[in-house]
Amino acid sequence: MRTQRTPFDFTRAMNALCRDIVHRVDELGHIRMDHVAVTFAQARTRVGHGMQAKLTPLRLESGALTTQQGGRTWTVQRLFDGDREMLYMLTFYLPRFMNQAFREKMITVFHELYHISPQFNGDLRRLNGRCYMHSESEKAYDQYMAVLADCYLAQSPPKHLYAFLRHKFRTLEQRFGGVVGMNAPIPKMLLVPERNEATPESLSERDHERLLDESLALGIGN
Repeated sequence: MRTQRTPFDFTRAMNALCRDIVHRVDELGHIRMDHVAVTFAQARTRVGHGMQAKLTPLRLESGALTTQQGGRTWTVQRLFDGDREMLYMLTFYLPRFMNQAFREKMITVFHELYHISPQFNGDLRRLNGRCYMHSESEKAYDQYMAVLADCYLAQSPPKHLYAFLRHKFRTLEQRFGGVVGMNAPIPKMLLVPERNEATPESLSERDHERLLDESLALGIGN
């Protein structure tokens, strides 16, 4: 009788790794993974280049829920895991991400986690320089991420937490019979009805319910 294999849960494994990273690395100690949704999305093509991962902030600048654009008020689509609201979505594009070299995968993980604001308010870390996301140079940014990744590995964390990153996507598929994980569409901006003020507290009960109805929930996918 053939033994049924359990598909590899990529986002569960990545969540566990990120939890250990933020526990061990002081520069990321402000991150509370209970409020970071780790998800995956399917890369549109199987080429090696292109987006590997993406951190999506679920608040606006300084943690605000609303902003004014073009004379209209906009708010952020909310994301929940059960009753717990997420402040960030960390998305990995598969199979592309898993087909990098191990070191590049680790740098990518640190690259995205470091984007999280030190205030952990749903906004991005805003650096000085011509680009607030990467400061003066994305290359220099990634060199620093490599230093942080090396410092993490030098602490001898449990190997089982990052062992999956040593494999290519196809290897995981073959070994476990499939790869699954959490997925959800990237949250979008929602228009607040004109008659309401810019603050979420000013929304009428009906409008508040409408916006909650347009919130997102995490779900298992493959």
